[in-house]
Amino acid sequence: MPAGYLCIVLHAHLPFVRHPEYDDFMEEDWFYEAITETYLPLIEIFEGLERDGIEWQLTMSVTPTLAAMLEDPLLQSRYVRSIDNLLALMEKELVRTQTSPEFHRLAVMYYERFQRAKWLFEVKYGRNLLNGFRHWFDSGRLELITCAATHGFLPLMAPNWNAVRAQIQVGCSEFERHFGRRPQGIWLPECGYTPGIDHYLAEAGVRYFFTDTHGVLYATPRPRYAVYSPILCPGSGVAAIGRDTESSRQVWSSLEGYPGDFVYRDFYRDVGFDLDYDYVRPHLHEVGHRTHLGVKYYAITGKTEHKQPYNRDWALNKAREHADNFVFNRERQIDYISQQISPHPPLVLAPYDAELFGHWWFEGPEFLDFVFRKLHHHHETVQAATVPQYLGIAPRCQIAQPSYSSWGAGGYAGVWLDGANDWIYPHLHECANRMVALAQMISEPGDLQRRALNQAARELLLAQSSDWAFIMKTGTVVEYAHERTKTHVDNFLRLTRDITHDEVDSAWLAKLEARNNLFPNIDYRVYA
Repeated sequence: MPAGYLCIVLHAHLPFVRHPEYDDFMEEDWFYEAITETYLPLIEIFEGLERDGIEWQLTMSVTPTLAAMLEDPLLQSRYVRSIDNLLALMEKELVRTQTSPEFHRLAVMYYERFQRAKWLFEVKYGRNLLNGFRHWFDSGRLELITCAATHGFLPLMAPNWNAVRAQIQVGCSEFERHFGRRPQGIWLPECGYTPGIDHYLAEAGVRYFFTDTHGVLYATPRPRYAVYSPILCPGSGVAAIGRDTESSRQVWSSLEGYPGDFVYRDFYRDVGFDLDYDYVRPHLHEVGHRTHLGVKYYAITGKTEHKQPYNRDWALNKAREHADNFVFNRERQIDYISQQISPHPPLVLAPYDAELFGHWWFEGPEFLDFVFRKLHHHHETVQAATVPQYLGIAPRCQIAQPSYSSWGAGGYAGVWLDGANDWIYPHLHECANRMVALAQMISEPGDLQRRALNQAARELLLAQSSDWAFIMKTGTVVEYAHERTKTHVDNFLRLTRDITHDEVDSAWLAKLEARNNLFPNIDYRVYA
């Protein structure tokens, strides 16, 4: 047996952004970019590891909203349109860069990447990347886990525990619909935990969840093995695992983290802003605003406006070097910890947003590839593992109550409850109370009323998405976050008013069902 175990977790999540009422909608780019830059590159890494016989274990959440978008025919067809647009741009770039060898090589690279992405998406995976993730899930290499239905921040719903329960139950049911069996684990949105949530996880059949470091470190009683072993919540028996700060800092930190190395690709220098407007205008959205197109020719270089051309070979060599360093540090870390807590083998939890790998950090997928290949040849000291595997190896875990916690600045929900977004919560709490009251009052509705109740549940869940509060706090696309919150609350209030007065407008309801069409099997009675 190795001295210890490393659990790498990728949290793959996007809010539900789907606007069939518009032919062209800018915020849908979040989804298309993530497919091209993160999900497809990760799938290719998995394919390469499998092809070469490399032992690997990775945990990955696929949130219900992301899964809903991945299986949606409208968004699938729009993704193909998006990648065709990039291919048309690159055909022009192959001509424009012919006299600049360093840029022409990059233009060829992007053109081939986009061609490959289109083939993988359309041909190999039939436009549905869930097929790819399901393959490695079934093989036992990829431990897929779920999330709350719409990534709602659960601690701030706790005044109405039925709302917490609904987020968890719908999330687990959707996972089962997509992947054929119930999830063993869950990524709590924003790692937000408050005592009591674990009982609803146990009810849904969930065995484990993750917290930020202090969620476990400040548990009661204090854990004997700190964050290097799961603790079991009293009463529910659900395991909580705390994030390791050292492995996180090496990847996340903007000052010390690997992604800031000067040879890596600069995310912010994009041809959508760098090139002549009239040249790129045919490839922008109808509104004509400059935006990132995903073609970036420069390296980070340093804290300077002058950037050097990106060199792919240098960047991949650096990614290999960083992967070697990451594994070396885990070996030294586990060697030290195992001596302190022997004979209990330590578990080092390294959780990250999936979109860091490929989207923000272009070389991130290759970094992971190098890490798993290195671990394959150094498994005597540290071995990649999933939480269920570890619990099978070291089942005797301490019973302790995790503390209220989240990740994000401050670590105690401050990002999601702030002067910029606190106005949403009285509305969300009132809507949740009304939803529970209706679910408890109406047990045998007619068909139209049932459809309206189910759609009301969808609108409430969508309004509760933590993404809107996060955007309001960070100040990115605040107007869109305001509009989404208000629209879903307004839809909910009209539906519940019409249900109460038995005046449901079937035509309007049908349009709403077609627009916000996620969770096809939802049953409003989950709120009862």
